[in-house]
Amino acid sequence: MEIFLDTANPDEIRRYAFILDGVTTNPTLVAQEKDRYRFQELIREITKIVEGPVSVEAVTATADEIVKEAKGLASLSPNVVVKVPMTLDGLAATRKLAKAGIRTNVTLVFSVNQAILAAKAGATYASIFVGRMDDIGWDGIAVVRDTVQVYAKHGWPTKVITASVRHPLHVTAAAMAGTHAITIPPKVLGQMAAHHLTDAGLAKFLEDWKKVRTS
Repeated sequence: MEIFLDTANPDEIRRYAFILDGVTTNPTLVAQEKDRYRFQELIREITKIVEGPVSVEAVTATADEIVKEAKGLASLSPNVVVKVPMTLDGLAATRKLAKAGIRTNVTLVFSVNQAILAAKAGATYASIFVGRMDDIGWDGIAVVRDTVQVYAKHGWPTKVITASVRHPLHVTAAAMAGTHAITIPPKVLGQMAAHHLTDAGLAKFLEDWKKVRTS
């Protein structure tokens, strides 16, 4: 399972880089860095920190516009994977980009049917937004699990990214569901590493070590 960090903040990426397979960004995350970096400078900086895929979102609407924008984004670095919206135009663009050898991440997927279309269009990744589904009472992890099974059944190479992760339990559930990748906010990744019993055990060990005579 690939672990991506869901952020556009280079400092956060550096902090966790040793455990990351890649990074995902979106316009909201990029906008948070506007006072520090110009857009292209920011993407190039991120691709220097991680060796794996860096998802960068196209913000145009029609298929032709998306293709044109995607080619520009892909030229920034070999690491770039272009995020394309889950729309008919987005799917048409995905097909053209796949033929051009440009990797894509079809984003804002909320159903197995949408994920099927993403795979048929030639997407490298399909991002399933579990947190947003959970917010409205849908079972986002079930969509991840079913999509993984459908992809395996038909031999489609598209990888499922579990996205819109809200807490560590999402990570565990997605891993159990067989997700190929998961993109995790920095806060949640930090929570995954923490446990009060670890803290208590370490404190006890260090306290006991003070009692050991050393020479």
